[in-house]
Amino acid sequence: MRTRGQTYWDWADPSLHHRTHDEILDDGTQIDVQVRLSRTGTTQMFIGVYAPSGVTLIEEAYDSRPGESMTRALAWGVGRARRFACEPSSIKSKPALASGR
Repeated sequence: MRTRGQTYWDWADPSLHHRTHDEILDDGTQIDVQVRLSRTGTTQMFIGVYAPSGVTLIEEAYDSRPGESMTRALAWGVGRARRFACEPSSIKSKPALASGR
């Protein structure tokens, strides 16, 4: 069970159309990437990386991904989440809750 951080709860809006990519890596690390269209049509994204225990390692939210479709933003976000998960030093150098806003 994931323990969502404040970044996720500030970003979450279930009334908006969104797409999600959930993945559990070989070491049990969980990634969650979500993209959506804002009410004004802007592509927005959330990236979460969680330890096997569900503890938040990093969360980022982007209010805007200019020029990117939902599909392109999702692909970029999945790559970023995997890099965070595979490079523990990149997570340790950042606060547990980060915002790309």
